[in-house]
Amino acid sequence: MSDNTQWTRRRALRMGLTTVGLALALGGVAGGLASGPAAAQSQDLTPGQSQSLTPAQTEGPYFKAGSPERTALVDDGLSGTRLLLTGRVLDPDGQPVAGALLDFWQANASGAYDNRGYTLRGHQYTDERGAYHLETVVPGLYPGRTRHIHVKVQAPNGPLLTTQLYFPNEPRNASDGIFSPALVLPIQTADDGTESASFDFVVQTA
Repeated sequence: MSDNTQWTRRRALRMGLTTVGLALALGGVAGGLASGPAAAQSQDLTPGQSQSLTPAQTEGPYFKAGSPERTALVDDGLSGTRLLLTGRVLDPDGQPVAGALLDFWQANASGAYDNRGYTLRGHQYTDERGAYHLETVVPGLYPGRTRHIHVKVQAPNGPLLTTQLYFPNEPRNASDGIFSPALVLPIQTADDGTESASFDFVVQTA
C-alpha cells in the first residue's frame, strides 16, 4: 500500500468514513469550514437555492491538454504537505451536476510545473451527487504569483469555466493581481499536518 493511500485511509478512518464518505461530509459542512468572510460566503451553497457563478480566471501559461484521469495527483516520493480537496459541482439553481469534468494542474511544493509530463496534473468527473475529491499537495510559490491551484470545470454540454483556487492567510494574496477572495479555500489542518478543504463550483449547464 502506498504512502498516499495510507494517508487517505488514516484521515478517513479517524473520522469513521470511507474516502467517498469523507468527501461528502466535508462538502456538507463547507459553510462551517470557511476561513474569513469571503471564503465562508463562497461555500454557503445550498441545493435548490439560486447561486452565483464561480468567477472565471486566466488559464495561465502552464495548462497542458491530455492529463490522465485520476483523483490522486500525488505519486510515491512526491514532497509537500498533503491536501485533500473535496466538494461539488452545482448549477445556478443549486442542483448537483453529475458527470461534470474537472481538470486540475498546479506547481509542486517547490513552485515548479511539470511541463514535460503530467506530474500534479489530472482530470476527473463528478459522481451522481455532483461530488468530486482530489488528493494533492499544497503548491509552492514562484515569482509573481501567490499560492494557487488551476482548474477547468465543465458540465456535460455546458460552457467551460477556467479558474484558480487560493489559500488563506498568504502574504502574497494582497499583491497578486489575479487573486480573488471568492476563490479562497477554507483550509483545515489536522494534527498530523495534512490539510483539507471543501469547495463547490457553480457553473452554467447550457
